[in-house]
Amino acid sequence: MNQFSGQKSFGVWGRWLYAFWQFSRPHTIIGTSLSVLALYLIAIAGGNGNFSLTHILGAWIACLCGNVYIVGLNQLEDIEIDKINKPHLPLASGVFSKIQGQLIVAITGVLALVIAGLNGPFLLGMVAISLAIGTAYSLPPIRLKRFPFWAAFCIFSVRGTIVNLGLFLHFSWLLQQNQAIPATVWVLTVFILVFTFAIAIFKDVPDMEGDRLYNINTLTIQLGPRAVFHLALWVLTICYLGMILVGMLRLASVNPLFLVITHLVMLCVMWVRSLAVDLQDKRAIAQFYQFIWKLFFIEYLIFPIACLLA
Repeated sequence: MNQFSGQKSFGVWGRWLYAFWQFSRPHTIIGTSLSVLALYLIAIAGGNGNFSLTHILGAWIACLCGNVYIVGLNQLEDIEIDKINKPHLPLASGVFSKIQGQLIVAITGVLALVIAGLNGPFLLGMVAISLAIGTAYSLPPIRLKRFPFWAAFCIFSVRGTIVNLGLFLHFSWLLQQNQAIPATVWVLTVFILVFTFAIAIFKDVPDMEGDRLYNINTLTIQLGPRAVFHLALWVLTICYLGMILVGMLRLASVNPLFLVITHLVMLCVMWVRSLAVDLQDKRAIAQFYQFIWKLFFIEYLIFPIACLLA
C-alpha cells in the first residue's frame, strides 16, 4: 500500500496537492525559497532599500516554477529508476500518470520564463540559464546526469553560482543600487558553490542500487559509498573552516563574531551527526543526506543575519 492510499480524509484535491508537494521535492523548494529571501536581505543590508514583499514575490514564484520544472523533468526521465530508489515519488508510485507529470513540467517551465520576464532582465537570464542546464542534466540525448563530473557541475553551477549572483543582480536592479557584486555575495557564492558540490556527490549514495541497474555511472558506483561519504564530509568541513577564516579576517559588511561562532557550531554538529551514520543502512544514509540539506537551509539564514548585524 503506498503512502497516499490512507489519506482519504484529505479529499481529492488534498491528495493531489500532497502528491504535487512530493513531486516538487520539498527540500529543493525550501532551499530555493530561502535563497531568494537571503539574497534579498543581503541586497538590503548593503544598500538603502527597505523590505518590500512585492520585490521578493515575483522572483520567488518564478524560481519556484523553475524548481518544479527541473525536478519534475528529472522524475519523468527516471520513473523506472525511481521505482527502485524512490518508490514513494508520485510518478514512480503511479499516483501521477506520465501525462500529468508532463503537463506540470510544461506549465511550470513556461510560467517560470514568463514571470521572470515580467520582473526584469537579470531574473529572466538567471531562470533561463537554470532551466537550460536542468534540461541538459535530465533529458536525452544529452542527459548529463550519466557522467559524475557533469552531473555535479550542473547542480553546483545552478545552486552555487547562477542563483546567487543572478538573484543579487536582480534585487540590486530593483532597488536601483550599484550593479557591482560586493565581497559578501562572492563569499556566500563560493561557500554555496562548494557546499552544493558535496550535496551533488552525496545525493547518489542512497540511490546506488537503481543507478547501477540502469547504468547511471555515479561517483558512488566508481569509488564506493564510504569514500564518497567521507569526501563529502571533508568538502563540507572546508566550507565551514573557510567561513570561519572569513570571520577571523573581519570581512567588511558582516558581523565577524556571529559568523565564527555559528559556523563553528555547525561544523561540530555535522561531525557529531556523521558518527552515527551506518553506511550499510540505506535509510540512515538518506536521513543524513536530508540533514546536509538542513545545514544548507541554515546557511541561507545565518549569512544574511551576519550581514544585517554588521
